[in-house]
Amino acid sequence: MTVNDDGADPQSGTPDTPGTRTPGTPSLGASGPGSPGSGSELIGLISASIRRERERAGLSMAELARRAGIAKSTLSQLEAGAGNPSVETLWALGVALDVPFSRLIDPPRPVVRVIRAGEGPVTHSERADYAATLLASCPPNARRDIYRIEAQPGETRASDPHMPGTVEHVLLGAGRALAGPTGAPVELGPGDYVSYPGDAPHVFRALEPGTLAVIVMEHV
Repeated sequence: MTVNDDGADPQSGTPDTPGTRTPGTPSLGASGPGSPGSGSELIGLISASIRRERERAGLSMAELARRAGIAKSTLSQLEAGAGNPSVETLWALGVALDVPFSRLIDPPRPVVRVIRAGEGPVTHSERADYAATLLASCPPNARRDIYRIEAQPGETRASDPHMPGTVEHVLLGAGRALAGPTGAPVELGPGDYVSYPGDAPHVFRALEPGTLAVIVMEHV
């Protein structure tokens, strides 16, 4: 089904007409068989992106449609993966959601950053045998919780996604462990550091007895 993204303003009471499109209005379609941005794969990505960003912003479907100047029925179909939005519609949604256009068609992927022992920018004390390595600076308006972890080998500690925007930082003090995204955890040794999205499924698993770590949960 193709959604007419040139439908009437939702406040006009005139419904848009599925299956039609004003000539000359570009839409996001397939770019060739098997291409990353083709067909239903792209539409599904856009659908999930719009729904995710709307929920992150705490907006109802009706309110987002009003702010973007599109019909609520159009937005409903887009979130259901049944539409073929024009570039203009996506730009309007991006403005209404206060996110870049690119986030709706190519959301940022989780970034895993690893700093091994002995790596990173180091500053030294003039009065003691003391060195501080910057692992992650605190972004504006962030809130952080710090945990000391004691773990033994055995069953993996699997965590469900935390609130949107959460990032976890793990610094291993002793032992060995696997930590990070569920599908791609990183093996850590003493002094190793990893950060990963805490709003996606993640794990921590001790590989040696007496494993100790510090975990910082950053809530933006």
